[in-house]
Amino acid sequence: MSVIEACGNPASATEAKTHPAATTAAILARRAHLLGPAYRLFYERPLHPVRGEGVWLYDDEGRRYLDAYNNVAAVGHCHPRVVEAIARQAAQLNTHTRYLHTGILDYAERLLALLPAADYQLMLTCTGSEANDLALRAARAFTGGTGVIVTECAYHGVTSAVAEVSPSLGMALGPMVRTVPAPGTGGPLSFAQHVQAALDDMRAHGVRPAALLVDTIFSSDGVRSHPCDALAPAADVIRRAGGVLIADEVQAGFWRLGERMWGFERHGVVPDIITMGKPMGNGHPVAGVALRAEIIASFGASVRYFNTFGGNPVSCAAAAAVLDVLEDEKLGENAYYVGEHLHAGLRWLAQRHALIAEVRGTGLFAGVELGAPAGAAQPLAQIAANVVNGMREAGVLISATGVQGNVLKIRPPLPFSGEHADLLIEALDDALAFATARARL
Repeated sequence: MSVIEACGNPASATEAKTHPAATTAAILARRAHLLGPAYRLFYERPLHPVRGEGVWLYDDEGRRYLDAYNNVAAVGHCHPRVVEAIARQAAQLNTHTRYLHTGILDYAERLLALLPAADYQLMLTCTGSEANDLALRAARAFTGGTGVIVTECAYHGVTSAVAEVSPSLGMALGPMVRTVPAPGTGGPLSFAQHVQAALDDMRAHGVRPAALLVDTIFSSDGVRSHPCDALAPAADVIRRAGGVLIADEVQAGFWRLGERMWGFERHGVVPDIITMGKPMGNGHPVAGVALRAEIIASFGASVRYFNTFGGNPVSCAAAAAVLDVLEDEKLGENAYYVGEHLHAGLRWLAQRHALIAEVRGTGLFAGVELGAPAGAAQPLAQIAANVVNGMREAGVLISATGVQGNVLKIRPPLPFSGEHADLLIEALDDALAFATARARL
């Protein structure tokens, strides 16, 4: 069966067009008028999904697409157990954390038991951006410092505070921010040595450090999954300087990497603060921050924190259902074994296509770095975009990341199977061949 046949089957009558009179051009014009220019869309030919199920998205014409990108729906789009948990709790009660409710306590108890130390406490937010924002506030309150070290192309969110520590957004960084190369990209110096150099520069400018903040799969830096021995020495360096280590697990956490529940576990470190989000509620907005007890104590002693929606009963029900599904369906094991199959396929493609410079990643998180073919007339970012758009036309959804925008980013829902991986590899084989030819035109 071809990829087009597998991914392009017409849906049933119940999946037919929801807006038969609306054209893509009309929707785009309406969107521009109502939402303004700041939003961005994926793909040269934007996708209009109207339904999701498992690892599939269905568009307004009934065509289905293999989703190999949206890690938010980690246990699969519209998982019935998560949907039912949300509906059941929404029909009963939804308030906030200034009232007593056991749902947040039951969830906190379960989640904290999955962390590597006994002295963490949990604060819940709505988004990963909020979680990282709160983590920075707590770190600064605890250390008395303001300086933050992040990697060169990091992304940690969209609030004012975390946008200033997210170089990938292209904004001016805050004056208290220093950047370092991601592990494995910094030349002869180790990651810890780069962190020390950043601390030395802070000290020279009178800046007291607060935190080293890292996404533990270094996703926006190009999915830098290895080496795994770089973070522990860097954690020692920041702690000796009076700062803390914040592990951003918004993308890497909840078994995505297959080997462990959390990305930082691959690096043999125990963070001072752990942030999480995206897959936590399988699309329902719930995120959180786990902090060492002494950090949250210092923060709580001087700051009154309240989040109207963070930790509400419906969010906690969704998050608890996600843990149920992860455990009962053994999705961590699936991410490991299917990930091995996926990465083997990607390495096979690297032998067939000179366009592939390197395959990185682990579990169901892969980064495929592209290099310019001989005689290329297009920049690397455009070549990667050609591959991504070619995959979209074939019915498989991926994206691109990295400092040059030349790393294909693959992170499907965790129920992804070996058969799904084979469909992806077949589509990518064709897309790479087409992009290679197009790059030389």
